[in-house]
Amino acid sequence: MRLIAFDTATEWCSAALWQDGELISREEKAGQRHSELLMPMVFSLLAEAQLTLNTLDGLAYGMGPGSFTGLRIACGVAQGIGMGADLPVVGISTLEALAESARDQLGCEQIVACLDARMNEVYAGLFHFSAGTWQCARGPLVCPPAQTPMPDTTGYFGVGPGFAAYADLQALAVQHLLGTHSDIFPHARALAALAAPRFVRGEGRPPEAAEPIYIRDKVALKICER
Repeated sequence: MRLIAFDTATEWCSAALWQDGELISREEKAGQRHSELLMPMVFSLLAEAQLTLNTLDGLAYGMGPGSFTGLRIACGVAQGIGMGADLPVVGISTLEALAESARDQLGCEQIVACLDARMNEVYAGLFHFSAGTWQCARGPLVCPPAQTPMPDTTGYFGVGPGFAAYADLQALAVQHLLGTHSDIFPHARALAALAAPRFVRGEGRPPEAAEPIYIRDKVALKICER
């Protein structure tokens, strides 16, 4: 199984190449430069592995929630490469990828995943790892920071940049969580690890079916709301 995964849902741009369980990756804090960085990352990975697009088995992309522009970039690249190289695609929730990134880096298996949605809101989900897969107990949803879903039991950690953005959420985390790790983001390495078994199960879709998951359709606050 050979696949390329990429995520542009946050301020980070990342790409990873999965080859039978082995991973190589690239990442850069992109700001607004995701469209400039992503394709060079992809071709750099292929060159390092001495592969071409036509030797891949599929593409995985971060489907959201996250930055509207970032999601459209990832979706567009998945469609473009997929159609050009005749590859199936799998979309992965960025919140699930955030939870998997925490499991990979910290060993955490009970997670409140949280991204800053701007406009005084967060994207959030409550996850636990069981029987080799992530189970989502609540979410994905968009809500005010003070309404972020919290567990009824102990043992959970909060992960994602949303925890650094709002004082209300930080206070809530102190009451309900073992700790927070706001420096973790949904990395393409996590997307690749989540996508590989889905491709094995035959869950790849035609590239033209790739689409983002926005959760909300509001891009900015009106002047009166500010």
